[in-house]
Amino acid sequence: MLPEYAVHGRFSVKSDVFSFGVLVLEIVSGKRNSAFSHADRSLNLLGHFILGISSATDTINTTQIIRDGDTIVSQAQSFELGFFTPGNSTNRYVGIWYMNISVRTPIWVANRESPLRNTTSGVLILNPSGQLILRDETNTTVWSSNTSRVAQNPFVQLLDSGNLVIRDANDDRPGNNYLWQSFDYPTDTFLQGMDFGWNLVTGWERYVSSWRDIDNPAAGDFSFRLDISGYPQVVINRGDTVLYRLGPWNGMRFSGTPSVRRNPTFTAGLFMNSSVIYYREDAIDTSVVSRFTLSRTGVGQRWTWVNRSQEWVVYYNLPADICDNYRLCGAHGSCDTGNSPACVCLDRFVPRDEVSWVGSDWSGGCVRRTNLTCQDDVFLSYSGIKMPDSRLTWFNESLNLEECEAVCLRNCSCMAYSNLDIRNGGSGCLLWFGDLVDIRELSGEEQVIYIRMAASELDSSGNRRTTLIAILASLAGIALLGLSLGLFIWKRKKKKNQRLRQQGGHEEGNDEDLELPMYDLSTVDKATNSFSNINKLGEGGFGPVYKGMLEDGKEIAVKRLSKTSSQGLDEFKNEVICIAKLQHRNLVKLLGCCIQGDEKMLIYEYMPNKSLDFFLFGENLVTIGYMSPEYAVDGLFSIKSDVYSFGVLVLEIVSGQRNRGFHHKDHYHNLVGHAWILYKEGRSLELVDPNIVSSIYIYELLRSIHVALLCVQQRPEDRPSMSLVVLMLGSGGDLPEAKQPGFFTERHGFGSETTTSTNPTTSSNEYTITLLEAR
Repeated sequence: MLPEYAVHGRFSVKSDVFSFGVLVLEIVSGKRNSAFSHADRSLNLLGHFILGISSATDTINTTQIIRDGDTIVSQAQSFELGFFTPGNSTNRYVGIWYMNISVRTPIWVANRESPLRNTTSGVLILNPSGQLILRDETNTTVWSSNTSRVAQNPFVQLLDSGNLVIRDANDDRPGNNYLWQSFDYPTDTFLQGMDFGWNLVTGWERYVSSWRDIDNPAAGDFSFRLDISGYPQVVINRGDTVLYRLGPWNGMRFSGTPSVRRNPTFTAGLFMNSSVIYYREDAIDTSVVSRFTLSRTGVGQRWTWVNRSQEWVVYYNLPADICDNYRLCGAHGSCDTGNSPACVCLDRFVPRDEVSWVGSDWSGGCVRRTNLTCQDDVFLSYSGIKMPDSRLTWFNESLNLEECEAVCLRNCSCMAYSNLDIRNGGSGCLLWFGDLVDIRELSGEEQVIYIRMAASELDSSGNRRTTLIAILASLAGIALLGLSLGLFIWKRKKKKNQRLRQQGGHEEGNDEDLELPMYDLSTVDKATNSFSNINKLGEGGFGPVYKGMLEDGKEIAVKRLSKTSSQGLDEFKNEVICIAKLQHRNLVKLLGCCIQGDEKMLIYEYMPNKSLDFFLFGENLVTIGYMSPEYAVDGLFSIKSDVYSFGVLVLEIVSGQRNRGFHHKDHYHNLVGHAWILYKEGRSLELVDPNIVSSIYIYELLRSIHVALLCVQQRPEDRPSMSLVVLMLGSGGDLPEAKQPGFFTERHGFGSETTTSTNPTTSSNEYTITLLEAR
């Protein structure tokens, strides 16, 4: 209503001018004059505009006071500073919010830790020394800017960036010579124009922290900060614990945010020198209102104001999904939301703990399937991933990629390298040390990382899959060859004996039938210095082994079989002939034997570097843990006896332990018995040597254990032939259930080395040549 008409009932042509002015204000504001209300002012729309114009200054000096209800506004009316009450609280705070946005959105709070309680009598003043001070109704200081420098003519100004600054009017030096600024003390909001990071000279850090709750702007549990412990990266913490991470800066953006590419509304950059390290965004299009906040629940969010719908719209969240959870997949694991489960090992890596991994416990991460050697290592490229945690890194801006590789290769602790800056073909050098963690698949991420690998990984990812099968198949092939030759010789010998018996002759004592050199006892005695203890190399179930030297200077190893053995001479000769026919570069060569009186000795070539069994089991190897039950108990030997021995050998290879002398805290079984227990309980993977479980495919390991248990079954007729063993190891078909192995009865105690089978009968039969020693 017009003033002159409402008060005096007068109407003139100027009355319509007044009405037009009110109409313009309503159109501009989108609000009605008569229905207008304001949280801090009991005025209509016209009064609000009049007061706003009269008090719409962006500065105060030492003679001015801001009372509860007063505000200052930045020059372009982008931001406003005043008193406000958040949510359902009754406390009052001094804060800054967007001026022309209908939803009051605080971007900074001065006294977030010290509210004015249940009062609207607070005042904000600037004292003559340049301190901005908030006082309550008792004139008590509630909050202060703690300005470190003294000014001669200070004043406070609210800038269009949202930054509240204290300046000295007498300081005419170029640049932003602020005595104090609110941008140095962010609350839950990061704005364009804000330096987010560190002052290395003063040690001051600018970071964002969440509100405690919707009614309380005090610092909450979560913080959003620039981590500079290595090459700079952004992290969200809860206390000291990292929850989420944006990867290291790559010249364009933080790795792990391929969707945040060049933005036409602002520029972004990381700035580093000897004094500062900070990230900054600067607006290009000031008509776009954008902010980044950290929510009360620890979620980082970038917002954009949409005028059309008059609302804030979230542009992106951090975390965006489960793969943003820090270190979800452990070391060398990579997260992909397109997978189920989400975690996989990087190519050429395998789970450290397969059982836990299958159970979706990925904390153990992955390890290289082939161990590094340092001297012969290479680097393989990986792309389309978020770069690993950069807290354990080293960087150099002047090195190119080739020089970067050379530096990393010389340092055995360096696990990966990459360019610092991916622009213009790449530049600079970034090295990672230790485990590579917090990686995720990102199809749009073009940065390439080069990870250290064993040289053998260059030419095979598929070939390594069959490594264990190839080894076991080769062993099986050797054993099959030996059995075939042995069977051939045994049959030939049997026919010859039958022919001799028919002719009334005999073979025993005929040394020529052995078809290998025979040594005189005196020659062996002299070569071993009368079997001196100084020459003794070791002792097993068969008897002692001595080092010797023949007159021609050739070194030999003499196995002096136990004199208490009940094995007959024919059986000894048959086994000597069988082993003599087996010649292979990986088998120790049998040079001859000595049979004289009750002495039975085998003469081998001497191995100066010791045998494989020494490195596997040490000096106390006992060639008896490989005996099949039927041979150890009844002296019966067949092709299935060596099948049993092969099965024991496989279990020893897989477990890294020997069968005889095996001890376990929960039972008194040998290795074969222990393997059977785990197999029956579905825990076969626990048998595997921890040193190889992470470098071999689990399927092949479990299949090898299963085949080995088929080989060591109690009854010879239940065991597969060696040709079938080779087939089972090399194929992927179903395997029959294994039956109880031989020697499964528990021993009486760890101190006893007596191994019994299901048959309580014992035998003194010595297993002379059970397993050929490897070179």
